[in-house]
Amino acid sequence: MPPLPREFRGLWIATVANIDWPSRSTLTREAQQAEFIAILDRARMIGVNAIILQVRAAGDALYPSSLEPWSRSLTGTQGTDPGWDPVAYAVQEAHARGLEFHAWFNPFRAGNLSDSLARSAEHLARRRPDLVRPFCTQLWFDPAERDVQDHALAVISDVVRRYDVDAVHLDDYFYPYPDSRCLGLSFPDSDGYAHYVQGGGQLSRDNWRRDHVNRYVEALRPTVHAIAPHVRVGISPFGIWRPGTPAGVTGLDSYASIFADSQLWLMRGWVDYFAPQLYWARGSTGQPFNTLLDWWMSRNTMQRHLWPGLAAYRVGDGTSSAFVASEIEGQIASTRARAHNGGGPTGTILYNTTVVMQNRGGLSTLLQSSVHPAAAVVPATPWLGAAAPAAPVARSAPLGASRELRIDAPSSGTPRWWVVRWRDGATWRLRQMPAAQRTLAWPSLTGGGAVPELIVQAISVTGVSGPFVRVSRDEL
Repeated sequence: MPPLPREFRGLWIATVANIDWPSRSTLTREAQQAEFIAILDRARMIGVNAIILQVRAAGDALYPSSLEPWSRSLTGTQGTDPGWDPVAYAVQEAHARGLEFHAWFNPFRAGNLSDSLARSAEHLARRRPDLVRPFCTQLWFDPAERDVQDHALAVISDVVRRYDVDAVHLDDYFYPYPDSRCLGLSFPDSDGYAHYVQGGGQLSRDNWRRDHVNRYVEALRPTVHAIAPHVRVGISPFGIWRPGTPAGVTGLDSYASIFADSQLWLMRGWVDYFAPQLYWARGSTGQPFNTLLDWWMSRNTMQRHLWPGLAAYRVGDGTSSAFVASEIEGQIASTRARAHNGGGPTGTILYNTTVVMQNRGGLSTLLQSSVHPAAAVVPATPWLGAAAPAAPVARSAPLGASRELRIDAPSSGTPRWWVVRWRDGATWRLRQMPAAQRTLAWPSLTGGGAVPELIVQAISVTGVSGPFVRVSRDEL
């Protein structure tokens, strides 16, 4: 029996502006749920094992919250109750299909200035206008305000307490990106910085901004782990730390422009996984995928999970720089070739879901047939808990004219998942299911007939696998 296959295969599901889901805010609850199930089923079909759902896009919530109003993406109006809990539903349905659920948050985006009249009275920008700053066409919570940071941490803490999430996730929005519509515009925090200097502060304005972002990132992981020690914390920053690093790289200076010292976060181990958005081709001259990936590997001194984000959205996008689907295939091959190096990547994340659902450029077909022909389990995170679960007690039992696998309660501990494997000719198949599920219809071989033997083992909340047991179909 081969080793348990391990690889992170993530999929971002953006809810802001109905980018991925729900496709329209006018859909009924039943239609929204049907769309979400279709996404999960497509994810499983193409080999994905984790979804990353945007649950807080701009100071609003995709779930009932006492801290923030309902997201407008659900009903078209911010603050309007859709009559159901999408996050509870998403967690339940993802886990039922053996998929991890990562809750994606934007800590500092407050919305668009054009939405000011439509913003709910429950929104923090309405309740505390002293905490927000206009920038070009957008409204931002000022990261320098302690109340902003405390509120963003409280929102994430609330979700971790109430929902059975596997991870929390931040993307790349800390301070706003430069906007060509407002060239030369600086983030309007002069009063806050002046107050800091008057109080004896010595940092330059840029370092002062970076310090606030650093403090937030550093505080997030212990805040989450104080509630749920097994829940991973992940961040997906812009893929270039600074131009010229490594040599020859050009592009946005995220360190100086959006005040994200992302290299520091990785080297200090302030995250459990790190997903730099490497949204460029392998053949790019100014932003070569492999060169950037190698550089991030060199910064991964704490050996955290490194799962680069891939620009699936560029496949067949109609531009002169559009990707073909094989570019994504090649990028995944590049990560796999580096997986066993120190600090190497052990998976990837695709952006975005719409491209996958449309099978644009044949990407989904390629992922299913060639890139992910067999399922894989998410890599373990032993620094959050290295104890292996006990071996399951499993047996074959009658199910009508057929058989089923039955798994009894473990002798000790509570696993997160069951992993069931079987040989199908020369191929090993794998099925992951939540530990609360105790039965599985006995699988069949591709050429017909029942699988003679199943291999069953438990997986802990941190992904550590326990000893396996063999179950014969014909045993009594």
